[in-house]
Amino acid sequence: MSLDLLEDRLREHGYRVTTQRRAVFDAVAALGHGTHEEILRHAQTVDASLNLSTVYRNLEVLEEIGLVRHAHLGHGSPTYHLADHHRHLHLVCSKCKEVLEVSVDTANPLVEELKTSHGFAVDIDHFAIQGLCIKCQS
Repeated sequence: MSLDLLEDRLREHGYRVTTQRRAVFDAVAALGHGTHEEILRHAQTVDASLNLSTVYRNLEVLEEIGLVRHAHLGHGSPTYHLADHHRHLHLVCSKCKEVLEVSVDTANPLVEELKTSHGFAVDIDHFAIQGLCIKCQS
């Protein structure tokens, strides 16, 4: 996702383009998946004056305008990734904390069953499945 799109989308929604927003956006892009704290550390390499509340506010704006999404991979902070990143489920190893991405198509039978049986529309992009990776099962 380009900086031009970032700037266009921000202006389209009435937000100013700031160095802080660019730094947070770039950090999300560089990290792939990052918590607020990880995004802060990465963004501070560009702008040392950034603080955690600025990261929170800017992630909220970037998510509101559809440039980033978040997922809950465990009991800690959510992780953020670019919205144009392919839709995926997260498989989180409870032991080593490795995160694997798999296609959302893997969950289609479950999603359809929940919709048919319970009338429930699942937001699959926030879904994380806890378990043990193949290495930790040995």
